[in-house]
Amino acid sequence: MHPKIESPQYAKMSRATAMSLGLVGGRMYRGAVNRCVNLLVHYPEGCSANCAYCGLAWKRPGTYQEKSFIHVDWPVYAMTEVVRAVNSAPSYVKRTCISMITNGKCRQDTLEMTRVLKSGTSLPISLLISPTIIGRQDLQAMKEAGAEKVGIAIDLATPELFDKYRGRGVSGPHTWEKYWQVINDALGLFGPPHVGAHLMVGMGETEKEMVSLMQVLWNMGVANHLFAFFAEEGSLMAERPQPPWPAYLRVQLARYLIEEGLGSFDSMGFDAEGRLVHFGVEADLLASIISLGTPFMTTGCIGPDGQVACNRPFGNCLPDDIQWNYPYPPNEEELSLIRSHIFRIG
Repeated sequence: MHPKIESPQYAKMSRATAMSLGLVGGRMYRGAVNRCVNLLVHYPEGCSANCAYCGLAWKRPGTYQEKSFIHVDWPVYAMTEVVRAVNSAPSYVKRTCISMITNGKCRQDTLEMTRVLKSGTSLPISLLISPTIIGRQDLQAMKEAGAEKVGIAIDLATPELFDKYRGRGVSGPHTWEKYWQVINDALGLFGPPHVGAHLMVGMGETEKEMVSLMQVLWNMGVANHLFAFFAEEGSLMAERPQPPWPAYLRVQLARYLIEEGLGSFDSMGFDAEGRLVHFGVEADLLASIISLGTPFMTTGCIGPDGQVACNRPFGNCLPDDIQWNYPYPPNEEELSLIRSHIFRIG
């Protein structure tokens, strides 16, 4: 009798990770590399949530095995093979991360997979958790199993948008209140800077609403990990366009200023449409910060070297598009494009 190919013995792995670990062939634009081993729990029945923008939503056509996530295939590997590959990974790979889905079996299986990575590898471990199915005791067990950091995908900037696209609006199980309860519980157990929040720009919020939320989270001790909306084919929001690139650039820059202690929501200015029109920073300083390029690189869990490990190459766009999250320092040509777009309104 063949064993069931599902977690905790098996995990899905992002294609970029499989490339970095040498499990599949290929190379990425401008020599980009994936510095984090991104794993996803796997069950044939999939996820019970129905988030309007997610490739794994239970109402999206196709079997769970066939569904993409963040626009790429996630091939399935045995955890024993994952451990072997991690232990022979290039030196630029600095972290592992297990992403949960909304499936009750996830609680125990994520713990088991965490223990396997902790005992079998030397890389620090992050968990992208599903708050709807966990409580404080689960968070405690995750920490004891070896997880160092946790991430919570709030995604939406307001409770109304959250409910519309993740909760009652799509017959989904998630609630804004539960997510914030788990954020607070995670802070109590893991502490700053070991809790992160995923936020997605372009879901109907204003720049002002997103920057305000980032400031609230940062004041709590939560790091902001930014994404730009990029529709998954076949999802409920498949026809929604990406946000204007200038709007995303401004939110990225605002995040950098807040988290580097160089600015704050209260010092920034917004127009009647909620668009950022003033960063509260002197023009010369702002220009020098933009020239760093760092504000526009991917934000995510850091590695032992202090640099972002979860750099998700091209997770927000295709490589031949404008880079929404640069997985490497932007070069001068790319910085020129950023400078020419960031202050465009409308």
